Amino acid sequence: MDHQLLIARLNEKGLKVTPQRIAVLNAVYQLGGHPTAERIIEVVRRNNPNIATGTVYKILESFVGIELLRRVKTDKDIMRYDAILEKHHHLYCADSENIEDYFDQELDKIIEDYFKKKEIPDFHIEEIKLQIIGRFSSGS
Repeated sequence: MDHQLLIARLNEKGLKVTPQRIAVLNAVYQLGGHPTAERIIEVVRRNNPNIATGTVYKILESFVGIELLRRVKTDKDIMRYDAILEKHHHLYCADSENIEDYFDQELDKIIEDYFKKKEIPDFHIEEIKLQIIGRFSSGS
């Protein structure tokens, strides 16, 4: 992602722009998909070999806290990070642990309508995210 766009994303969220934050955010966008913290650290350290592991974890958690990233947990409890903030679900491959984004407005509407009819007492739904577990025929 363009350096100026990374700076703009941090500014939009009211964060101080630091080289470490830019490096972490750039790594997430560069990797795409749903990278693990360990994979993000590998990429960040290519150009910033002295960045502490704890620093990267703190930055990732601060990004989650201000909704710049979202956490995605796999079936095996591995934490990954997602930079796509628009409403979507995940297709999780049980063989490869690959996670694919799945956008479906019709499914969203069906789920929202279903829960409106159910009227769960004393509970307000803020967001519905599905993780659909299966296997891709190609094994990806």
